[in-house]
Amino acid sequence: MRNMLVIAGMCTIVSACTNNKPQTEDDVKGPGKVTYPVTATADSSSDFFGTTVADPYRWLEAEANDDPKVRQWVTDQNKVTFDYLAEIPYREQIKQRMLDLANYPKMTTPSRAGDYYYYQKNDGLQNQNVTYYRKGINGEEKVFLDPNKASADGTLTQSMAGFNQKRTYVAINEAKAGSDWNTMYVKDVVNNTMMADKIEWTKFSGAAWQGDGFYYSAYDKPSKTYTGSSENQKVYYHKIGDPQSKDKLIYTDPKHPLYYFSAQTTDDERYLFIYVSPGTSGTEILWKDLRTNAKSFTKLFEGFDYEYTILDNDGDDLLVMTNYQAPNYRVVRVDPTKPAPENWTEVIAEQKELLSGVSLAGGYLFASYLRDVKPVIIQFDRYGKPVRQIGLPNNGVGGTVAGFNGEKDDKTVYFSFTTFLTPADIYSYDIESGKIELYKKAEVKFNSSDYTIKQVFYTSQDGTKVPMFIVHKKGIKLDGSHPTLLYGYGGFNIPIQPSFSISRVALLEQGFIYAVANIRGGSEYGEEWHKAAMFEKKQNVFDDFIAAAEYLIDQKYTSNTKLAIQGRSNGGLLVGACMTQRPDLYAVALPGVGVMDMLRYHRFTVGWGWAVEYGCADSSKEAFDYLSKYSPLHNIKPGTKYPATMVTTADHDDRVVPAHSFKFAAALQAAQTGDAPTLIRIDTQAGHGAGKPLAKQIEEDADWISFTMWNTGIKHMTITDKP
Repeated sequence: MRNMLVIAGMCTIVSACTNNKPQTEDDVKGPGKVTYPVTATADSSSDFFGTTVADPYRWLEAEANDDPKVRQWVTDQNKVTFDYLAEIPYREQIKQRMLDLANYPKMTTPSRAGDYYYYQKNDGLQNQNVTYYRKGINGEEKVFLDPNKASADGTLTQSMAGFNQKRTYVAINEAKAGSDWNTMYVKDVVNNTMMADKIEWTKFSGAAWQGDGFYYSAYDKPSKTYTGSSENQKVYYHKIGDPQSKDKLIYTDPKHPLYYFSAQTTDDERYLFIYVSPGTSGTEILWKDLRTNAKSFTKLFEGFDYEYTILDNDGDDLLVMTNYQAPNYRVVRVDPTKPAPENWTEVIAEQKELLSGVSLAGGYLFASYLRDVKPVIIQFDRYGKPVRQIGLPNNGVGGTVAGFNGEKDDKTVYFSFTTFLTPADIYSYDIESGKIELYKKAEVKFNSSDYTIKQVFYTSQDGTKVPMFIVHKKGIKLDGSHPTLLYGYGGFNIPIQPSFSISRVALLEQGFIYAVANIRGGSEYGEEWHKAAMFEKKQNVFDDFIAAAEYLIDQKYTSNTKLAIQGRSNGGLLVGACMTQRPDLYAVALPGVGVMDMLRYHRFTVGWGWAVEYGCADSSKEAFDYLSKYSPLHNIKPGTKYPATMVTTADHDDRVVPAHSFKFAAALQAAQTGDAPTLIRIDTQAGHGAGKPLAKQIEEDADWISFTMWNTGIKHMTITDKP
């Protein structure tokens, strides 16, 4: 009997082992062919200089909260998308790995304001970072702002908008569901209590303090919260304790309803500046000496051909960072009573590298340069005498530096260094000696030493050399077999520098190569790099990105059946344009919150502000011609095999309204000839991306990662040993 039991047990074990043997590729079941909801069309169109352009999905521009037909369309599309994603066999495993990766303590760089140091922390899986402060760097740590306690779903964010001169009060910006709309409050620093002050309908506003109040920018209450055009921004002065109805109007310009206006005061509260801009680039500055009783402002710098930023004042003079006659930027000293350029004194001359920013602490200027998209930090005195170049970890290769902000009497400042493979490590810097010490090291459950970062330079269509970072596991064979994610942005003078992302780490663990192309349109090489991709030159952006894809294929990193492309916002436009121009080149396209309708983008929220970058189809036939040639929505061709596509957007996105993605997805579904899925994932209680709670980030990331893996032929998830 005993032997029979042993034999029976052995048979059970053999049977169990047999039943659990690894599946073959043919055994793995996943999503089937997708059947899309029928999207209604309407007889709508626009005339552009004699050319009629049909717009059959214009009805999707209505706000989903107000229009039941749009709301039902969102529901139907999300059902198709989430049903598809639910069939991917490793989707939940990816989500769990994302949770494991995200669950590490995070901290931002400490910065002093008065007696206190402020910084943010996250214990691992909190939806929003918590702001802490302590009296002195070694003082008792206390919670200053905890947005997690203010909303059950984690969709509320809080940030500091500006301290008063004595650092006893700070204005707080609060946003809900990812919207750009903010409500402003005031907090008593010493008592750590919120005041009764409440200011509504602010957007893109800081707090510029003077005396017992501050200047801020606001709009009138909109008729359409999330789609209506934001116009007639005004600058007000708010006195602590007063209701908003008593706030004093300081500046408005009804003749230019589409201009931005923002206020700045110098730290000694002597000067008040009004920044004026027609959009996302170009600056004019007005000024007033608050010691006088001047009723009107005087023009300091005339717009809008150049950029100007007031860094600080030294008595009567101003320290100004500008690209006037310096495409890579410089710092000058300006007497505001004699602001003509011939009266300027140069403090930091223009270099061949981009001066990307200047921070101030301890009576010094810390100039941040980009040298082939690698950071260089040089400390200057306030008259431009160089003190030293600051040594960075790994010589700054493949990394990004942030920090060096503080008070004028600081002896020590803090900075962080981040790479594609490591989160932000924080360092202290002794301003006088230059000594650097590690203050806080980030620990994440990821074997970064198994991977490598390299930078290459490839050639675009017109012969321009373009830099690209490539991250992958060490020792891979270049045989074209590796799934690859190529990321880009290319616009608005924004450089794309290395950053750490748990979603990209999760992909690396699954055998992916990750590439970032520093295409034209950003500021990686100064204003000339930016201008080379504006208006009628925007096609350079797409050519650069397509050339990056071709380079990765030609150099045998990947193939067109393994290559995915991704971008968000202006980068969503990038992906939309490239997938419609070269649908054969990619296996997967991931356009996020993208600007897809280049003929109507300016009609919603702050879209008009992008006309200084893109041009406007209503303004001239020339602009209509070049915009219509690349507008993603208008270049979808029926009967085309498009790559597997997952469009992502959100119902509260009032930056790039979701109608862009709605219309693009509907048109793409109708035109798709191939079997590759064309899905749209529409998040709820979320906006353009800023402030999205961690739980929502992980859900979205797990979905696009699973979608990308499945559609680049990966049937099994690689189980990773945690370090």
